[in-house]
Amino acid sequence: MAIKTLSRFKSRLNGGGARPNLFEANITFPDGLDGASWLQGAQEDFQFFCKATSMPAATIGVVDVPFRGRILKVAGDRTFEPWTVTVINDEDYNIRKSFETWAEGINSLVTGVGAVDPTVYMGSGEIRQLSRSATVAGDEGNLGAGEQRVTHTYKCNDIWPSEISSIDLSYDSSDAIEEFTVTFQVEYITSHGVSNPQDDGTTEQVGNGGVA
Repeated sequence: MAIKTLSRFKSRLNGGGARPNLFEANITFPDGLDGASWLQGAQEDFQFFCKATSMPAATIGVVDVPFRGRILKVAGDRTFEPWTVTVINDEDYNIRKSFETWAEGINSLVTGVGAVDPTVYMGSGEIRQLSRSATVAGDEGNLGAGEQRVTHTYKCNDIWPSEISSIDLSYDSSDAIEEFTVTFQVEYITSHGVSNPQDDGTTEQVGNGGVA
């Protein structure tokens, strides 16, 4: 067993450790909803105004099988927790309106009807972990000025907004910018490794038993 020292620990900590504030998130709105043609600007704004999110969680269930006074625990089905994003609100309300349009296409505020085909109302989301370093060995010159290397990517597939939070207003709130959260239901997740010129584009499927 290797002796663990501070020097050995330091040599193992690649890139000085992943940082939770070095990320970017993207949303792809579904093509089938009315108004999708003007949502491109909201997709671009989202990359800047997504203030917080999380790497998606997945849980494998447990099936308890009783046997002679003991419990055998065998693996069950995989489920995915909802994905939540926190968004900074600007005076155009562009991003919030886009999510409200998305939700309206699923279930109208007035009539209560909407899209029933999942391929019409489901989109996707992506979370990218960024590196503190722009390049790694063999990667020099392949990134543009000011670009950061993406070290890992999670893609949330077939998502739709189940909740758009309220925005709190108050005369007591000063030196603050409005923000709100959106909760998405997630069908399955795919995971991508380090992004560099040698990356073969292999995607690790982490949901639905490999069924996309």
